[in-house]
Amino acid sequence: MPRPLVLAALVPFFALVASAAAISATDPDAIRRGEYIFNAGGCAGCHTDIKQKGPLLAGGRPMDTPFGRFYGPNITPDLEYGIGSWTDEQFITALQSGISPQGKPYYPSFPYTAFTKATRQDLLDLKSYIFSLPAVSQPNRPHELRFPFNFRLLLWPWRFLNFEPGTLADDPSQDATLNRGRYLVEALGRCSQCHTPRNALGATIADLNMAGAIVGPDGPSFPNISPHPDTGIGSWSIADIVQLLKSGLTPDFDSVGASMGEVVEETTSRLLDQDLEAIAQYLLSLPPIDNKIAKPTSE
Repeated sequence: MPRPLVLAALVPFFALVASAAAISATDPDAIRRGEYIFNAGGCAGCHTDIKQKGPLLAGGRPMDTPFGRFYGPNITPDLEYGIGSWTDEQFITALQSGISPQGKPYYPSFPYTAFTKATRQDLLDLKSYIFSLPAVSQPNRPHELRFPFNFRLLLWPWRFLNFEPGTLADDPSQDATLNRGRYLVEALGRCSQCHTPRNALGATIADLNMAGAIVGPDGPSFPNISPHPDTGIGSWSIADIVQLLKSGLTPDFDSVGASMGEVVEETTSRLLDQDLEAIAQYLLSLPPIDNKIAKPTSE
């Protein structure tokens, strides 16, 4: 067949593929599922400058760390400053491998070390939801990092030492509720990113998982949420934990601090009760760790 006829014959095929992609991107079921993943992952908290009442997901949210100040990037579907030009594969690679479309490693302030555990379908649904939101033409602010952390090349050895990619598989020794709670806590909610202390290189310390951190992301400390009866939440019931995640109130009628209050408002209060109960059951199933973390005086 002459080449022009071959190309002409392929036109309907390419049109069908493009049409299928467009339908997938606007699939209302995918968008609905993606909104739930968006809430469970707390995406708005890092990518929206809430204090300055900035546009949703337009970036600019500062986060102070021992390594300097990071700014959440614009992840609206804007073609110039956001991620509107990203393909499905580029989106998956960013969240599961921590690599940008340009092939550069992301700083672990972007918690790809947790999102790598999320399923491909959940991440594709998340992309569908994000791409259904308004695009905002707002430039990204460059990070303000201390020497030598401003050298991105140092991230390659960091990844070798501290990053283990891979989707989180169900534990066959646990029931469906505990596996669901584990997935929500470790892959989507990434609770350990705040509630686990870090070493000098900024990696979480596995032996102190959920034991609290004196210095957490953006400054304030985060409490011990391992089930230790004295310094953790071991004396709490499942109902106590669910109530905190829904309202921000502790069993002794105190309120959580500003950082967790934001998480409750933007994330956990929007989850189904059955998922909150799964989170509670999973947290109470973890090894108890005796590690007292004083409540910040500013809260």
